[in-house]
Amino acid sequence: MERIMVVDDAVFMRHMLKKILSGAGFEICGEATNAKEAVEKYKILKPDLVTMDIVMPMMEELDGIGAVREITKFDPNAKVLIISVMTQQSLVVEALQAGAKDVVPKPIKADQVVEAVNKILKK
Repeated sequence: MERIMVVDDAVFMRHMLKKILSGAGFEICGEATNAKEAVEKYKILKPDLVTMDIVMPMMEELDGIGAVREITKFDPNAKVLIISVMTQQSLVVEALQAGAKDVVPKPIKADQVVEAVNKILKK
């Protein structure tokens, strides 16, 4: 069973993502509320995939895209799925260049999230 870490500053969104992903057969191995916490927990938990919001409270100048950079610097094979309301072309390109594998827009649709996760994990 693949292990997923959910990163979003909104409790409701983390709850919704955990419900969708666990319902699709994935194990939620952890969650984080900001980019700094996401990087720290990634290093400990080593999940198979991370869902990452772009816009979160800044912690030491690190946002969601910065967290993707730090995670992929630590683990070049990291699989990160951006889930964000900010889907402007420039941000999407920046996130993908930072190492994200795909982007799903908010408001989320369960089937879109599961499809993106399966595609990244090649299921």
